[in-house]
Amino acid sequence: KQLVNKVNGTIVECNTAYEGNRNTSDKHWKTIKAHGFLDIAKVDIMDEDGDMIIPVQDTTRLRYNLVGSHLQKYDFMINLAHFKGHAMAGFGGVLKNQSIGIASARGKAYIHTAGKTTQVEELWNNLPTMWDKSPENNIPFIEAMATAAQSIHTYFGNGERIIYIIVMNNISIDCDCDAHPASPQIKDIGIAASLDPVALDKFCLDKIIATPSTNEENKQSLLNRINIRNGMRIIEYGEQIGLGSCKYEVINIDK
Repeated sequence: KQLVNKVNGTIVECNTAYEGNRNTSDKHWKTIKAHGFLDIAKVDIMDEDGDMIIPVQDTTRLRYNLVGSHLQKYDFMINLAHFKGHAMAGFGGVLKNQSIGIASARGKAYIHTAGKTTQVEELWNNLPTMWDKSPENNIPFIEAMATAAQSIHTYFGNGERIIYIIVMNNISIDCDCDAHPASPQIKDIGIAASLDPVALDKFCLDKIIATPSTNEENKQSLLNRINIRNGMRIIEYGEQIGLGSCKYEVINIDK
């Protein structure tokens, strides 16, 4: 609330590609109201009126990116993400937030299938062959996410009109989108920000690795999930295609 009010911003959403309380605009608006978001800011379901194509710079996995058509209403974006684990991607940071979060429901299907289909029904038909046989099967999906994130970065003036902020607090091995997530195992590391999304996600992973495990906090299950699901690949590929750099300098603004 404090952030969105300070910048007089709009909270933006897109419908999901999975069944639940956000896969249609009608259900999504009910969820938004139930959680009180309309009480603090304007909210926009960006693909409520359909989607639009924006170009990608890397065509290895995707030919284009499908985003909510309302994206064209905005000239600046704050990518505010919660760092967490993820069952398919290993972890979710600003790169995943920027790719899946801004993709329309059809765009989500397109990214998850690494360019095979934009049909949500076909996404779920493809998932068994994508995920069940080998951990390496998710690499096309992860690289597609990096490609989609780069297209948004480029859309906003090659990063000149976008800022990345990530919250490392109450970190579970599961995503916030999971209906029954595991309990958080890392409580509070802090908040970080950057103009480089690759550097920011890399910094967050480095902080997790450097955080000592205690009786109350255990990072190993999260690191295991990231390794099994090739989570580092989104950072490596993001650097490879020119989205950002794995090198960074930390400036502590509390000191």
